Amino acid sequence: MIERIFSITTQEQFQSVAMDVFRFQAEHCAVYAQYLRLIGVEPASVTRIEDIPMLPIELFKSHDIYSAATPPQVVFTSSATTGMSVSRHMVADLAIYERDFTQSFRLFYGDIEQWSVYGLLPNYLERTGSSLVYMVDRLIRKAGGGGFYLHDYEKLIADMEADNRPKILIGVTYALLDLAEQYAPKLNNTVVMETGGMKGRRKEMSKEGLHTVLCSAFGVERIHSEYGMAELMSQGYSTGEGLFASPPWMRVLVRDINDPFTHLEAGRRGAIDIIDLGNLYSCSFIATQDVGVAYADNSFRIEGRVTDADIRGCNLLVQ
Repeated sequence: MIERIFSITTQEQFQSVAMDVFRFQAEHCAVYAQYLRLIGVEPASVTRIEDIPMLPIELFKSHDIYSAATPPQVVFTSSATTGMSVSRHMVADLAIYERDFTQSFRLFYGDIEQWSVYGLLPNYLERTGSSLVYMVDRLIRKAGGGGFYLHDYEKLIADMEADNRPKILIGVTYALLDLAEQYAPKLNNTVVMETGGMKGRRKEMSKEGLHTVLCSAFGVERIHSEYGMAELMSQGYSTGEGLFASPPWMRVLVRDINDPFTHLEAGRRGAIDIIDLGNLYSCSFIATQDVGVAYADNSFRIEGRVTDADIRGCNLLVQ
């Protein structure tokens, strides 16, 4: 199954593999199977990916979402502010995750060996269990140069200035803003990629405003973005203007905010559902709490969060 997932090149192949993954998880993921029973869905009756029920993402906080027969190699966790519960993503095989993000990176940016990768992820480095830190760490190791930087902005700037290779600076939003406001270094031959979120450190701001500030400070034409989360193995990437693309084994759908079982046509705004076939051994069919728009070419935009996200939707297991 893994080879089929990472060999997908057409929509027809995606449809076929997604249906096989659905049948596998409906049988082997106990929480997903229970959810299907509670909402009255018989797996044999589902014949289109648009009709596959999406598991509410908040169940990753309260249940073990797992489909493998062997114990997980690692459990990734989400970041959270004080008092909030965290999501737990049980990963059966780290080699699958590494293949996922490496192959995805290659699709969007070419061979990792041609880049230097610099990670500015202080809040992630200060805790354990971050899938983002794991990904960036492995990309740094595979790359021709780079490294992690916690709060030493001057060393980061000096090392990047001395590096003549093409560079990617991937950072959490508030840290990139700190770097921009305190130093405003002009970054030559560099892709600046933000991972989103202020993590409670700064006041939230619009993507347009954020990118304007960062472009001006760093002397770059556009800001790239990474869309990922602890509950997903795969990532979407934006090369600017907030329009994301995803690898061939990941697809974004949009559901009616007030009816979690109805998907909307391309171009309409609603809540984001994600099919991530990289989640083979957890659950590939996730109803997120994000709001956005998906387009016919499989690109998508993220525009915010569902109001009262924790209580909306058909979350029977939480209740």
